[in-house]
Amino acid sequence: MHSRFRFFYIVLATMLLFVQCSTNKAKVHFAFDGSKEMSGQKFALKDINPNLPRDWDDYGYVSIEYKISTAQRFELGFTTDSGYNELRVMCYVPNAWNRIAIPLKYFTELPDPTASLASTYNKARYMGWINLGGKRGPLHGVDSIGVRIRCAIGSPEIWIRNVSLSVEDPGDAYLEKKPSIDVFGQSMLVDYPEKVKSLAELQSQWRAEENEPVSSAPYNYDKFGGYLGKKSEATGFFRTAEMDGKWWFVDPEGYPFLSVGVDCVGPAGGGDIRDYEVRSKMYKAIPPQSLVSAWRNDDSKEIKYSLGAWNEYRRFGDEWYAKANDLIIDRMDNWGLNTIANWSSRDVMRLNKKAFLLSLDEVGMDPSMMGLADVYAPDFIKKLELSISQSVAENLDNPWLIGYFVANEPSWVNLEPRVCQLILDGPKRPIKGALIAYLAKNGDSDASRRAFVISSFRKFLEDVNVTFRKYDPNHLNLGMRLGDPNTLGDDMLTACKGMFDVFSFNCYDLLPRKAMLDRAYRLTGLPMMVGEFHFGTVDRGMAQSLWQVESQKQRGVAYRYYLENAYSNPAFIGSAYFKWCDEDITGRYDGENYNCGLVDVTDRPYKEIVEAVKKTGKRLFAIHSGTVTPVAEQPHNARGHEAVPDLWNK
Repeated sequence: MHSRFRFFYIVLATMLLFVQCSTNKAKVHFAFDGSKEMSGQKFALKDINPNLPRDWDDYGYVSIEYKISTAQRFELGFTTDSGYNELRVMCYVPNAWNRIAIPLKYFTELPDPTASLASTYNKARYMGWINLGGKRGPLHGVDSIGVRIRCAIGSPEIWIRNVSLSVEDPGDAYLEKKPSIDVFGQSMLVDYPEKVKSLAELQSQWRAEENEPVSSAPYNYDKFGGYLGKKSEATGFFRTAEMDGKWWFVDPEGYPFLSVGVDCVGPAGGGDIRDYEVRSKMYKAIPPQSLVSAWRNDDSKEIKYSLGAWNEYRRFGDEWYAKANDLIIDRMDNWGLNTIANWSSRDVMRLNKKAFLLSLDEVGMDPSMMGLADVYAPDFIKKLELSISQSVAENLDNPWLIGYFVANEPSWVNLEPRVCQLILDGPKRPIKGALIAYLAKNGDSDASRRAFVISSFRKFLEDVNVTFRKYDPNHLNLGMRLGDPNTLGDDMLTACKGMFDVFSFNCYDLLPRKAMLDRAYRLTGLPMMVGEFHFGTVDRGMAQSLWQVESQKQRGVAYRYYLENAYSNPAFIGSAYFKWCDEDITGRYDGENYNCGLVDVTDRPYKEIVEAVKKTGKRLFAIHSGTVTPVAEQPHNARGHEAVPDLWNK
C-alpha cells in the first residue's frame, strides 16, 4: 500500500475506533474479592469493542473508558501472542467515569533512561498515573484485557465501557458533570468520617489544636534533640560514634542522638493543582490570584495553584506562611520528631530550631546513563568542586545541619548491562572510551559490564567524598539513599565501604529485616539510616502508598512496628518517614498521589498515625539501648508494591 494511502487509512481507522462504543452503559463489570491474595478478571476485547484489530503496531495509544470504586492501584494488561503484558494504574477519580489514554510504548519498550527510580517508572496522566510493569513485548494477537488487585481493600468494583486505539494522544477526560475536588482539596467522590463540610467546622478543629500545650519534655531531648543523660565529647557539630556496642549520632553538645525525622516538611502541602487548564472541570474552586502570586514568588510564567496554601491562608490570614512554619516546629516538639529530613522547606530549616538533613546539588549524575556519572571526564573533578562548594556554603558553620545525602535511588542499580549499552550507543565521551577498553580487555559479558559500572561507581564515591570533606569538614556524608539493601549485590555494598559516615537506603517494607540490616552492616561497616518509608490507605480518594494498610488506624500500627523493630538493631541510627503531608490528590509532577502524610490537605494531623509517632518516640532510646522490646503487633492487610502473584498462569 502506498505510504500516503496507508497514513489516511490509519487516521480514518483511528477516528472510527475512538468514537465508537462511547455510551453510558458498561460493557463489562467485575467485583474484586478482598479475601484473596489476588483477585481479577479477563474480558474478551470483542465484548467491549468488536472492531479492534489484533495487531497494534500502527497505533500509539490505547484508551480505556472506565469507572472504579476505589483509588487502590490495579494492574491492567492485555493478553498477546507472546503472553500477558501489564502495568499499574492509579485513578484520581474513584466512583466516576473517566478516560485514561496509555501510550503503547509503556507496554512494548523499556523506560526512557532517567537519573532516579521514580522518574523512570512513574508516568503522569491527567486522570491518573501509571507505574510501569516488568514485562514488555510486541502487542500482536491482542484478544483480551485483564484487571486485578492484590489484597483489595473492601470490595471494590470496576466497570469498562470502551477500549479504543489512536495514533496520536487523544488525551484523558473526566466524564462527569460534578467536580471531583471540593474547595478544601478533599475528594468529592468518596466519603469518610473525618471529612470537613464547612469552614466553620475546620476552624474549630484548628483552634482546638492551637490550644494544646507545646512541649518536647516527654522525649527527654536536649536543645538539638539528643537524649539528656550520658554525655560524651561535644564537637559543636553532629558526628557518629559506637558506644557500648551500639551506634549513635552524637549531637553538637555531646548527647546521643537518634535521627527521628520526616521528609518534605513544609507548609501548604497536599493541594498543588497540576495542569489546571486541562482539568478545570475537576475542581469546585481554585485559590484567588492574589494568593497564587504571594505563594509562588518566582519567575515562572506558569500559574500554580495550591489548595493547601489556601487552607493555611484561611487558617492564619495574611501572615499564614510564617505562622504555618511556626506550627510545624510546635508539632514536631509535641510529636517527638527531632529531624527535618530530605526535600523539606529551606525556610523551616533556617529557623534553626530542629536538626535537618540536606542533599548535595548536581554531582554529575547523568540521566542518559540512568544516573551514572562520567567520572573519566577530565573536567569531572573541577565541576564537582564547583557544585559541592556552592552546595555547602550556606550551612558550613551551622550546627543544626547533620549532613548531606549524595543522591537518591539511582536507576542504573541492577541494570548495569543496559547502562553499558546506553553508553555504547550514545555519543563519544570519556566513559564510552573507558568502557570499550575495559570490555576489550575483560570480554563483553553481563558480568564484565556490571564490574565496569561498579568500578565507575566506586570512583564516583571516592571523588565525591574527598571533595565534600575538602569543602565541608564539619558535617556528615550520609550516603546515597540506595534502594533496599536486599536488592543490592555484595559488590555494590562493598563499594560503599569507607565512602560515607552513614549508609543510607530507602526501604518500603513491613520493616527493615534483621538479616538485611546485619548483612549491610557486615559489608559496609557503617551505621545505617532509612531515608524513606511509609504506609497508606485509600479512604481519602488517594492511592495507598508503596505499602498499603486497610485503614488509618492500621497506618499507626504499621508505623510503630516498622520503626521500633528498626531501632532495635544496634547499627540503626536514623529514619525519615515519607512524608509530612499527603501528596497532591490529583498528582504531583510524576503523577504520584499517595495517602502517606502525617497531615492532610486541610492542615489537620492524622490522629491515629500521629499518636503512634508520639508513643514510639518516647520508647526509641530504651529500644535502641536494648532495655525495652519493640512492639510485636503487625498491621492488617499490609502489602507492598513488589511483583504480584501470577493470577492468570497458575
